[in-house]
Amino acid sequence: MEDSDELMLENIIKLTRASEKKFKLGNYKGALEDKMNANKILKSKSCNEKIIDKYKKELSSLYSSKFDLIFDHKLKIDEIKINEIVKLLELKSEERLKNLDYRGAIKALRRAEKYISS
Repeated sequence: MEDSDELMLENIIKLTRASEKKFKLGNYKGALEDKMNANKILKSKSCNEKIIDKYKKELSSLYSSKFDLIFDHKLKIDEIKINEIVKLLELKSEERLKNLDYRGAIKALRRAEKYISS
């Protein structure tokens, strides 16, 4: 069981890093596909809280920045508001995807991840 959790976490992290790399190279469709695959794994029933917590820590190192307005905003709002913002950004991403705006869709998902990172 522990090995499968580690393998799942490793796959999620690989997909997330691949998505970031593709985003920086301008391959927004590929970045979005990788990010959506990682999110499917995270939202599956086999993914537990331990994996999600480790993933949030990984996101923190991935998105760390000296000037991070989202981090500053997170300090001033509660968990309920953060969850509302994440849901709104995920809906925005889906809406942009329907319009084939891959860049907008991936940017909304990346922003949502910044809100859930530790």
